[in-house]
Amino acid sequence: MAAWMKPSVDMEKLSYEIFSILETKFLFGCDDAKLIPISGTSPETPSKPSGGSGKVRILSIDGGGASDGLFAAVSLARLETFLCRLSGDPSARIADFFDLAAGSGPGGVLTALLFSRGSDGRPLFSADEALEFLAENQRKISNTSKKGIFGKRSGIFGRIFEDRTVREALKPMLIPCHDLETGAGMMFSRADAVEMDGYDFFMRDVCAATCAGDQAIGMRSVDGRSKISAVGAGVENPTAAAITHVLNNKQEFPRANGVEDLLVLSLGGGRRASPPSKAKLAKIAADGAADMVDQAVAMAFGHNRAMNYVRIEANGLKAGKTREAKVVAAEVALTERNVELVLFRGSKLLEQTNAERLELFAGELIREHERRKWSTEPTVLIK
Repeated sequence: MAAWMKPSVDMEKLSYEIFSILETKFLFGCDDAKLIPISGTSPETPSKPSGGSGKVRILSIDGGGASDGLFAAVSLARLETFLCRLSGDPSARIADFFDLAAGSGPGGVLTALLFSRGSDGRPLFSADEALEFLAENQRKISNTSKKGIFGKRSGIFGRIFEDRTVREALKPMLIPCHDLETGAGMMFSRADAVEMDGYDFFMRDVCAATCAGDQAIGMRSVDGRSKISAVGAGVENPTAAAITHVLNNKQEFPRANGVEDLLVLSLGGGRRASPPSKAKLAKIAADGAADMVDQAVAMAFGHNRAMNYVRIEANGLKAGKTREAKVVAAEVALTERNVELVLFRGSKLLEQTNAERLELFAGELIREHERRKWSTEPTVLIK
């Protein structure tokens, strides 16, 4: 063994100290986030933002929860309203202010609606239109035993997306499913679709796949060469997948080297308020898995968690029976105080409501949007 590699008491002491610091920081004491106080009704936007490489903006939309996507849809509609007002552009859309979106189940459908390219080159749906679509078709989408939603152009997804594909999306997107042919997870990715024809699928089929329950959906790639037998992925919180994709995709996100270079909004599906039946226990377990992802991601962000990572979740959502009642319940949940989950410490109520946290995050998105107008260094290089 070379002399410089010989163990020593000092080296063992140093290793112990490093481990102690990491243990203290990431397991037991990750710095409490100091939230930005609200002044008036909206955060101020700087007239000329400072330079720098900026932050990659990620949107993650859960697949599960008590609202089956409605709470996320209502949150996005509110966020888009904030963005229109703060930017002074009434035509502003969610896709204008995010660099990547990931969604599972109904969250995957929202992702596809908001980030697919319309005939005019703009996003196919506004957030309000996406909310209306999900509210109107929620029962059909959640009832995966009916083949009607999985039809080709005659189904509800076919009528909306027609022949649009993953490759044609406005921004990078990630939508998961599970392939029974290989027994492995499948992630529909715009980056992969651009690289290889065999990874490009029709958006209508992608939405059907991520919403499919235990009834497999047979689908082929646009070129017909790739075939999968898809069922719902069970990825209730795709945030970790989105972060991993950005940090490892140096072609499109060359300056994203760590969580400090990210700006993440994670939208939950809403926790259930009523006692579950036996049939719902699996969904409760899935919600717990989504919470674990949230806690792990928050822990990874550490002191950057204050505004770099925001999780919006409805606590004890009581979903109504009618479409109108469900939307109202989701809107009421936005007025509740935001809940933050801390690993091994449980949950705590923050001072801001869910809506106020969304408005603060909208301000951060506007700042990053304005910063890029002045910067000569590209933060994102979309294929």
